[in-house]
Amino acid sequence: MTIFVKDELRASVEAATGGKVTVLYTASGAPSYVHPVPKFSKQDLDPSLGSGVHEAFIVGGVEKSEVFVGAYPGVVKGGELLSLPGVDPSASANHDQFVAYARACGAGWHCMSNAEWAALQLWCWKNGFMPRGNSNYGRSSDNTWEAGRRTDGIAPGTVSGAARTLTGSGPASWRHDNSPAGISDLCGNVWEWAPGLRVVDGEIQVTANNDSVLSATDLGPTSSAWKAIDGVTGALVTPTFTGSIVGGNYVPTTPNSVRYAVSGTANYTLVRASGASFEGMTNPGGSPASADAIKVLKSLGLFPVDGALGGDGFYLTVTGERLPLRGGDWSRGSLAGVFALYLADARSGAQTGIGARPAFVL
Repeated sequence: MTIFVKDELRASVEAATGGKVTVLYTASGAPSYVHPVPKFSKQDLDPSLGSGVHEAFIVGGVEKSEVFVGAYPGVVKGGELLSLPGVDPSASANHDQFVAYARACGAGWHCMSNAEWAALQLWCWKNGFMPRGNSNYGRSSDNTWEAGRRTDGIAPGTVSGAARTLTGSGPASWRHDNSPAGISDLCGNVWEWAPGLRVVDGEIQVTANNDSVLSATDLGPTSSAWKAIDGVTGALVTPTFTGSIVGGNYVPTTPNSVRYAVSGTANYTLVRASGASFEGMTNPGGSPASADAIKVLKSLGLFPVDGALGGDGFYLTVTGERLPLRGGDWSRGSLAGVFALYLADARSGAQTGIGARPAFVL
């Protein structure tokens, strides 16, 4: 059970951060530093997102007053994914392993989802500040004098090794709100798995609202929780297909579903070359994705809300099942950032530059 009693550690963290960061406890009693993100409506950010409460704050059909996002990228201790300052963020585990580590923390705990990531990136955009981070081997590629403490002890900027930085060791500009108490390392350091989104042979599929955070939600390859996005209405619809995802011959046949491609003008297909900037994505189909569909896509961080998002990168493989990584890593340069989206790894991907972040919702 998550502990909410204001003990000495929690009280001291809240006092030091003006209440911006608090400490919650996992099933084993381990502390995890989290940043409360209050509920907001889409129209309050921008009318182009549609109206109503942002998807990140709807879980199992119930509106939540807030979500608690890990103040730091996660570290695995005792089989649980924790948010702690000043540690080497865990990496080299695949999507399903990180989901299991987060859920092991107890009810309400989960990997920070794609919906939650989208809510934060839109909040940053609306507030006019895009956080920097470890995007150049321990330092910022934009402002190279900004650096964190590399976990391998090598000087920042030295192009070698796995140049992760200790969580939260960068300056305030590496936090989402440009303050020392903001959410750290959303740009660079390690890519982060963001459950609740996938692409299968180019077809975009999501779970409803923020339901991916529920421990009962099956995020496996054959789960019925996955929904395609109708390119005409923007509604979430049950995908249809021939073949089998597991067998490797999955072919989407969902009528009018929104898809990604690296070129072409197919109907309801969003186009951007892999390795280019996310903000340059277009909607060039003979029958383009409708305004209603684009609202859904923008709200979930799947289509640019603006044409000037700092050049954050977009990566795509259009064959097979590909699950999302967010934010970039230490070697990504200017392509790292809160809008960076990597859709080229299978769920089995596990590398030194891939981690995840815990979050919690009541």
